[in-house]
Amino acid sequence: MIVILFGPPGAGKGTQAQRLEREKGLVQLSTGDMLRAAVAHGTEMGLKAKAKMEAGELVSDDIVIGIIRDRIAEDDCKNGFILDGFPRTVAQAEALDGMLKEQGLKLNAVVEMKVDDNALVDRIAGRYTCAKCNAGYHDTNLKPKVDGVCDECGSTEFKRRPDDNAETVAKRLEEYYAQTAPVLPYYAEKGVLRQVDGMASIDEVAKQIDAVLAA
Repeated sequence: MIVILFGPPGAGKGTQAQRLEREKGLVQLSTGDMLRAAVAHGTEMGLKAKAKMEAGELVSDDIVIGIIRDRIAEDDCKNGFILDGFPRTVAQAEALDGMLKEQGLKLNAVVEMKVDDNALVDRIAGRYTCAKCNAGYHDTNLKPKVDGVCDECGSTEFKRRPDDNAETVAKRLEEYYAQTAPVLPYYAEKGVLRQVDGMASIDEVAKQIDAVLAA
């Protein structure tokens, strides 16, 4: 199963991706993490990316697609994966489709988490993660079962992103709608775009996503 999650910052993509990892055995893939790992391991694509970065150039879409292709060939992706933060442009979406087709794979669903922009500030300002395993929590919406103790690993250390503030969130929303949102009509035309109510409770959003994936 291959899923792409879309939605502005604070929509809850990370929370739902972690749940899909636990319950469906999917692997959440971040292009940033994959890029850093490829460079660190000195893979063919990693070396190409490193050369671009050292020259002060942007890593090309071809290289990013190559890094994704190499990553999804690993054993832990055999049940499927979730892409978060990619594609960001129609050109990237087209390149991703081409690569998946070459690999004999098919995109199952593109899930857009619809949210109220005005509510995102409170949502984002209240979120925090475990400093050890990165499990996500929220001051009101998703507290640990035991106060101050991570449900996943038992750590008592947590962290907040320094850029989770109103001014930064507004800028990130602006960037999302300008850069990423135009990709949605591309997937709508292909008939794979589905929408869920990102403002619902975490459990309700999860039910909606499960219904989309079961369709």
